[in-house]
Amino acid sequence: MSGPMILLAKPAKTVAIVVAAVFSISSAAAGATCGLCDTEIVMNSDLATCFLEQYDQLAEQDEPAIVVDLSDCPGSRGIVEALPSANLTVEEPDTEFMISPEQLSCLKKKLEDPDIELDPTATIDLSSCV
Repeated sequence: MSGPMILLAKPAKTVAIVVAAVFSISSAAAGATCGLCDTEIVMNSDLATCFLEQYDQLAEQDEPAIVVDLSDCPGSRGIVEALPSANLTVEEPDTEFMISPEQLSCLKKKLEDPDIELDPTATIDLSSCV
């Protein structure tokens, strides 16, 4: 069989394949900033709680890019209660994303901020966390 192979997989498996490709880069490029990492994450309070519960396990990974999978967490379905205004749009929370170790730590700090408003969802900027 010649030519490119098309892989049909679940999003989590696709992310894992992309991560494997990232780790196969030369060691010189591996030290560079994570080009595939997300710069914004959409969260709600349920996913934030789940992320914080998984943080220690995620932080143990010694990789340039960390795949965060919150799809099995409560509230990961993105069900949003009725909104008071019909013209208010709410973004779907991100249940799978890739971030650098620096962004992981930064996201934790942002989610632990007592003034953060996470419901129905909040977009968290990680672009300055690198």
